[in-house]
Amino acid sequence: MMLSGFFRLGVWQNFFRAWRSGYSGNLEGEGFTLGGVYVIGAGKQGVLLEHREKEFGDKVSLPSVLEAAEKIKPQAS
Repeated sequence: MMLSGFFRLGVWQNFFRAWRSGYSGNLEGEGFTLGGVYVIGAGKQGVLLEHREKEFGDKVSLPSVLEAAEKIKPQAS
């Protein structure tokens, strides 16, 4: 996303939302890498949830993570 990410309205909205809630990062590390969240089930269940950041500050829905985690079935040994 590089420089073009700083011109997106959603990025600035996410920044101000985090700032208002008291988050203050240390501004160290790779700032141009987008992240994601995966919930992977046991055995052949595969990926139960995939969330990839589309722009800086995208957040995964906590209820969807919990719902996916509840679907994980123990693998029979």
